[in-house]
Amino acid sequence: MRTFIGGHQVVSDTDFIELALGTPVELWLGVEGESEMERAARLDAARDILADNPNLPDDVSRVAAEAIEAFAPELFNVVPLPASKAARRRPGRNGVAA
Repeated sequence: MRTFIGGHQVVSDTDFIELALGTPVELWLGVEGESEMERAARLDAARDILADNPNLPDDVSRVAAEAIEAFAPELFNVVPLPASKAARRRPGRNGVAA
């Protein structure tokens, strides 16, 4: 089965991330062995993108949180609590559920 987002075929996890960000991942993370000049140019481009899209960090955080919420059970082998038990849990010390 093939996955398409906005007419683009997604073939890897990186494709999903790039489509969510609207930019290549390497722009934000850099690449191994980049020169100081390449790094400076990459950071300048990133600053320009953030200036044009001030909500981008919030959007990325939202997408990451949604992905974690959606896939945490599979990633961390978590068994969700039944709704009745989850509703009874109260935050304990430091806001952590007891």
